[in-house]
Order: sequence, then C-alpha cells, then structure tokens
Amino acid sequence: MAGGRGDWRPVAAALANPHCRRVYAQIVLGEQPGGVGLGAARLERAVAVLLDAGLVREVDGRLEEVPDTFRELLASAPQTARRTGAERFLTGSGEIDRYPLREPDLRELLQYVVERTVEVGEVLSERELGERLARFSPDTATLRRYLVEQELLERTRSGSEYARVTDD
Repeated sequence: MAGGRGDWRPVAAALANPHCRRVYAQIVLGEQPGGVGLGAARLERAVAVLLDAGLVREVDGRLEEVPDTFRELLASAPQTARRTGAERFLTGSGEIDRYPLREPDLRELLQYVVERTVEVGEVLSERELGERLARFSPDTATLRRYLVEQELLERTRSGSEYARVTDD
C-alpha cells in the first residue's frame, strides 16, 4: 500500500475525489476505466492517484482492485481500549449516553454517578443536586429519580433536600 502499511490518508484522499471514486467504481465492477465523462488527462490522473493509494494495481495491462486494502487498513488501525464498567455507558465527555436495561448495569452506572456527585454526610437542596447531576445528563429529574429509586439517594424528612444513602 502506498504511503506505508496502514496509512489511510492516501486512500481517503483518493476516495474524496469524485473523479477517482467514479473510476474506482468502474474498476471494482470489473470494467476498465473510461466513458465516465472524464477527459483523457483527468482519467489518467485519477488512475495514477488510485495506483499511488494502493486501491488498484495493474495486472497484464488491465487495472484491478486490490482486494485487501481496506482489511489491511482496519487491521493496522490502533485499537482503542474498550471501556468497561459504568464508563461504557458514558460519552467521551462523561455524559450518560444511555441507561442500561440490565438492573446490575443500571445500578453500577448510578453508583458511579452518586460517588462523583454527593459526599457521604452531605445534604443538598434539589437545585444544588441538579447542578451537580447536570454534568452527567441534561435530564437531571430522571437521573435524580433513578438515584432515589435505587436507594442511592434519599430525600430528607422535609422533602426538599437529598442525601447519600449509607449502609450504616
């Protein structure tokens, strides 16, 4: 592959060019390039770009697709560590992107949130709690309700404040 094994930039550049895409499509379909409304110079340039990118090769005077190009690019891509635990339900910025359906997963996510939101022994007004929960979700009422239902937070006797539930 031109540009070094695993270099996706020449491939992306070639496929970003509409002339190259048109010519590449013809080659993938088993046709020889031509008759796609390109002049000779543009056609020649498109073929050169595709050859340089490693998307096509010339065999016995005919152009053919290089079949393993995309598989090799994907195989050489750096692997990102798969998120585990509660973090698998968060976006990169730390917001909840979905609530898990499985009860143990939901509990784990909510435990993660409460540990980062309310200190043991701390009592917060609904407004203060909402401000802290906002970093995890714009829908703080739903998140607060989940935390109370899971008995991770409790309302104080007055009903206007919240505290973290402890195992005491």
